[in-house]
Amino acid sequence: MKDFARLYRELDRTTATSQKRAALIDYFREAAPADLAWALWLLSGGKLARIANQRELRDWIAAESGVPAWLVEECYDQVGDLAETLTLLLPGPVAPAVERPLHEWIEHRLAPVAGGEPERRRAAVVAGWRELPPEQRFVFNKLLTGALRVGVSQRLVQQALAQWSGVDIALIAQRMLGAWTPSPGFVAALVSAQPQQGDRNQPYPFFLASPLEQSPQALGDAAQWLLEWKWDGIRLQLIHRRGDIALWSRGEQRLDGRFPEIEAAARKLPRDCVIDGELLAWREGEPAPLPFAALQTRIQRRTPGAKTLAEAPARVLAYDLLELDGEDWRERPLQQRRATLAALLEELDDARIELSPQVEATDWVHAGAQREASRLRGVEGLMLKRLDSPYRFGRRCGDWWKWKVDPLEIDAVLIYAQSGHGRRSSLYTDYTFGLWHEGELVPVAKAYSGLDDAEILELDRWIRANTLERFGPVRSVAPAHVFQLGFEAVNRSSRHKSGVAVRFPRILRWRHDKTAAEADALDALKALAR
Repeated sequence: MKDFARLYRELDRTTATSQKRAALIDYFREAAPADLAWALWLLSGGKLARIANQRELRDWIAAESGVPAWLVEECYDQVGDLAETLTLLLPGPVAPAVERPLHEWIEHRLAPVAGGEPERRRAAVVAGWRELPPEQRFVFNKLLTGALRVGVSQRLVQQALAQWSGVDIALIAQRMLGAWTPSPGFVAALVSAQPQQGDRNQPYPFFLASPLEQSPQALGDAAQWLLEWKWDGIRLQLIHRRGDIALWSRGEQRLDGRFPEIEAAARKLPRDCVIDGELLAWREGEPAPLPFAALQTRIQRRTPGAKTLAEAPARVLAYDLLELDGEDWRERPLQQRRATLAALLEELDDARIELSPQVEATDWVHAGAQREASRLRGVEGLMLKRLDSPYRFGRRCGDWWKWKVDPLEIDAVLIYAQSGHGRRSSLYTDYTFGLWHEGELVPVAKAYSGLDDAEILELDRWIRANTLERFGPVRSVAPAHVFQLGFEAVNRSSRHKSGVAVRFPRILRWRHDKTAAEADALDALKALAR
């Protein structure tokens, strides 16, 4: 645990990517294989489950430290981070320190009690509190709370692995896709320069477009670009290999069984292939796909019934061909990949898997006019892809751009606030906003981004001075400040008190020029709903 705690400290104390990468490489070079496996899993977003919930941790620390429960709550409210609060409430180890490696704490101390009786789980947690010095106890608590945020992306971890091992980063990224079990054997296969048995069973890392924040005129001749609609669905890879079918979401989740109509269509593909595309809910004969909320009902059902299949039938609009007959096609130009994909799907002749249509535009002005009509088509804008581009992975600027329409906007009132996480755990940075309905403010959206540091500090001071009530970590505040919110879409929703759900809300600006009474009404938001 000592070495992993040191790595955490080094990652946390810098914002420089090069320094974080160097710290990771140093750790990879020295760590035991079992510890390295768990470190990779944790830094890639893995979380220990069913060890203790937050209520149990607060109760256990109160009993162990002798601090009254109400004071534990006050400390947590002031510190803002539960792992740090738990660490500070015990001044030092009360048992002789025994150096145990990271994998031993997880595999032999925590994993065996996961989901077990409360007393067994409590004994394992308290043993860690008693044995570990504060720095290691802090990281131990981070593992318990699932809040190991340290400013390290999975791509940065993969870059460090590639630099340390000499294995191509694209291969490492592919081997890390999906669920995997941390073990020395997995690490050995991950950084092996030799082909591995599972390499051909994995999907490829997705190539992500970058937001276009300049005029498209800067991209040169429009004829050198493929224009497609930016669909609002689930990005996925459809894999057809040796008669086996797999559906992988961009979130590295296997979707097998959830979309049986897509799997049935994929089985009829005339050749082995891997297709990149967008999964949408789309009724036959309709001019536009159903809202994303309809697709969500499908994701939540592992074996959808006849009613679900009828209400939200699925369709894949195919973008790209990544593999054909076992051969990796990603380095071939997009123009060739798309032409071959079109021929493959024409031979398939099944409306459930179709080629994403090309948007015809004579120049960028014409393309801009097409883009303005995006919402009428149920899309978010245009995708711009250089015709000679290979299929890369991750977000690499230059070849693929997303040219989205301007967000929908509404002026809403701040009504609740909650402290943030990580470096912002001591500040109120998570906000809930409301709109007027029959003389009351009804919550409609939560937003976490859009304010600069100075505005966050100013608003944090105001929230603390104008709190009306407290509900655990949440404060209700006086309805005084109006914010312009932006979002991609509005959908009707019976699960929300407001009757609507907004997609990707964020703060556009603080409306100092408006009073709360001048904020928008709920009916104005409903009028935007699809």
